[in-house]
Amino acid sequence: MSDREQLLREWLTEVLPMYPRRIAPASSDASFRSYFRVWYDDSRTCIVMDAPPDKEDCRPFVAIAQAMRALGLNTPEVLASDLNQGLLLLTDLGTRQYLTELDQRSVPTLYADALEALARLQAGGDPASSLLPPYDSALLHREMELFREWFLGKLLGLELTAEEHHILDHAFALLADNALEQPRVWVHRDYHSRNLMVTDPDNPGVLDFQDAVVGAVTYDLVSLLRDCYIAWPREQVEAWVLDYWVRLRALGMKGLDDAGQFLRWFDLMGVQRHLKATGIFSRLNLRDGKSGYLRDIPRTLGYILGVAGRYPELANLCSLLRQRSIDGWRPPVERLR
Repeated sequence: MSDREQLLREWLTEVLPMYPRRIAPASSDASFRSYFRVWYDDSRTCIVMDAPPDKEDCRPFVAIAQAMRALGLNTPEVLASDLNQGLLLLTDLGTRQYLTELDQRSVPTLYADALEALARLQAGGDPASSLLPPYDSALLHREMELFREWFLGKLLGLELTAEEHHILDHAFALLADNALEQPRVWVHRDYHSRNLMVTDPDNPGVLDFQDAVVGAVTYDLVSLLRDCYIAWPREQVEAWVLDYWVRLRALGMKGLDDAGQFLRWFDLMGVQRHLKATGIFSRLNLRDGKSGYLRDIPRTLGYILGVAGRYPELANLCSLLRQRSIDGWRPPVERLR
């Protein structure tokens, strides 16, 4: 038994009314956090988050969970905490992940609920609040640099020419500017099918929000509708986007006068996010030994190429990826585990 596991078990004896009957992993998080489901008192369950304080800080999770619950989102309630040790006891939002529940039959209802919750977050969260940091140009660029460093450089082993570096620099600047010109709202930052749980009542349960920021209005919409883990037809996605634009205007959000502009914001925001995601998936494989994320890279690359091919200002980026044969890249089978 590791020192962290021993610490966790000893802490649970202090905060639970009885010793837990069973403890089991609850998720495979992509960070240094670990989650465990705890059974006690016959069939009752709760979740323990273990966030080693030398690697993670639980305080943002606690503060943001409380703020989002105040806006009407179904986030876990913090039942007990030891912030110095990096331990939280949370209500259990169940095991029905959106990703495993989504299909052609269920998607209208599940996405309607998710978009309603997102609208509450965006219309209710105060962008002037000091609770959340800004999603500024520096952060946007750092995220996109993950694509250059971890995917192109370290995973593929490419040595880019000066002209290719210039093409990436120009695309990154364009995509950052696109994000920064949009109305500012609270951004969950990972609002997708692996972080949304099917719950009854108050669907959806919302997880993994501790990295929330104040940023572009279309960012979370991209996370949901151009999900890194499940894809929908372009025509359906664009219909959802424009319906959501109408919803935000009805809620009184300013700066949303042009539907075409909103769709462009959405498309280009997606390229930024999927460049970042491709880099993160590569890093998870190379640095953390989590090779399963490689199988999601063809989807994120497909999103990038699909959008870049429709916007003249991204034509050079699209050409670079195609000339380097990245459009047909697939992970070697032996790397997946």
